[in-house]
Amino acid sequence: MTTIIPDLIKQNWHSRGYSFGVFCDRPGQVWADFVHQTDELVVLAEGEIEVEIEGKAERFQIGEMVFIPAKEIWKII
Repeated sequence: MTTIIPDLIKQNWHSRGYSFGVFCDRPGQVWADFVHQTDELVVLAEGEIEVEIEGKAERFQIGEMVFIPAKEIWKII
């Protein structure tokens, strides 16, 4: 089992110029058709996640880091 340590992720992201926050969604929550002006990183702490960026969907495992480029349309399924 992969263990996620938020403080280590936060420290790493801050050193790279990213902010850090924790979000907890209910099963089945969909975040669709987002576009941000900055690059984003997402790490799955538990459960399952599918991320679609510019129409290409991919499933990620716990602990994997997802890079979402600025100005691209994305959704989390």
